[in-house]
Amino acid sequence: MSAYEALKESFHRIACLDEAGAMLSWDASAMMPEGGADARGEQMAVLAGLSHEFLCAPEMGEKLTQAHTEAGWDSENLTLMKEAHLRATALPRDLVEAQVRAARACETIWRAARRNSDFDAVRDVLAEVVRLTREGAEILGQALGLSPYDALMSQYQRGISAAEASAIFARYEAFLCEALPQAEALQTGRKQVALPPGPYPEAVQAELARALAAGAGLNFNAARLDISTHPFCGGTPTDIRITTRYDEADFCAALMGVLHETGHALYEQNLPAAWRRQPVGAAAGMAMHESQSLIVEMQAVRSDAYLSYLAPLASSSFGKEITPAALKHRLRRVERSFIRVEADEMTYPAHVLLRFRLEQALLSGGLAVADLPGAWNEGFKSLLGITPPDDARGCLQDIHWFDGAIGYFPSYTLGAMAAAQLMEAARKALPDLDGALAQGDLSPLITWLSAHVHERGASAGFNEILRAATGEALNPAYFEAHLTARYLS
Repeated sequence: MSAYEALKESFHRIACLDEAGAMLSWDASAMMPEGGADARGEQMAVLAGLSHEFLCAPEMGEKLTQAHTEAGWDSENLTLMKEAHLRATALPRDLVEAQVRAARACETIWRAARRNSDFDAVRDVLAEVVRLTREGAEILGQALGLSPYDALMSQYQRGISAAEASAIFARYEAFLCEALPQAEALQTGRKQVALPPGPYPEAVQAELARALAAGAGLNFNAARLDISTHPFCGGTPTDIRITTRYDEADFCAALMGVLHETGHALYEQNLPAAWRRQPVGAAAGMAMHESQSLIVEMQAVRSDAYLSYLAPLASSSFGKEITPAALKHRLRRVERSFIRVEADEMTYPAHVLLRFRLEQALLSGGLAVADLPGAWNEGFKSLLGITPPDDARGCLQDIHWFDGAIGYFPSYTLGAMAAAQLMEAARKALPDLDGALAQGDLSPLITWLSAHVHERGASAGFNEILRAATGEALNPAYFEAHLTARYLS
């Protein structure tokens, strides 16, 4: 066995450990009783430690030095192996395990803290998560020649720096400052058609959500739909786990949540099977992942064409008269609101920009965890002109920081911008795309995305994939044009 083939076998084993951790994480969010939290934290810490140990083994470094490949996927796979090894060897195993334990403990406490709007209950454990994250980021930054925050960002999306994201977000902030009041004024002058009042039974919502996800192409022979506090997509490409949460007064939130996570799931299910459990066979990063969820949810499903299909289907399911106009009023209404996952697509980037700024301040030590609620409220008012009435609708609303995911948030808006750019290219390639969407048929779009994004795995970076699919690297102008056409005309 060549050194490279031995490395492929080792990375296959590491991927299996990571998959086991992913399934334990899903279970902790969707099924596990609260009493299992301590044991689950230890289990996940040990798995993370084993994965880290395998990556840091002396023979791993020797094989990476010896291995040679031809140009192509194998060459990129080896490059990604070397980067994973560099990251792992930079971090002590006890720090890796401590980070996992702290995150599991913090996330468990956060669930009750969010429910009770009690930041004090989670403040100290969050401070420990931030401290350990900062320690790891400083070590990684030195090893990779990056700033600590860029080192964290690169874990989620390689090839994009905080400085680049800052410039993109600053441009968008200027756009929003002008566009938001215009959109609000146009809405005020239009006739509003509300959805019929509930209840919308949870069981019916779940059945419809599952049918729409399957109609979009999700293979439920290799997927599940469950409930969690925070909707997410997890699992593995052949065992996808998506979750949502239901509100019997508003069926749209759950449906859009499921279709959003279905976009993630389709990306995972369509990754190149021949490279499964190899670095190059994984997704290209979380910004690219977000582009796939948002092109389904925001670009396709909230289009006029798809809503004309969804309205009669929802009417039949719930036994209420639901019109496309009422769906547009509910799903395409611009409104300054407090909850990121419920925000419209125009104001959503402001939610991300706030988190982007705050997590950099937390990581640098410029913002103490104890001062987070006040800083959050001040920043939110500056961006959207409103102040959260409590911490549940403020700094406690997202799981990410409490689960140790600092550096993730920029991916959401970078992904939204990429989704608009990809959709513009898809429409040029598929002239009758709206005709298919009007029939509830996403297959032409998904087939195009599979060829241009999914099947490329991590063989190229974010901007390289965009350039090949659309002819240019990320260009925020496509997102602004999309919002202008949908909300300002």
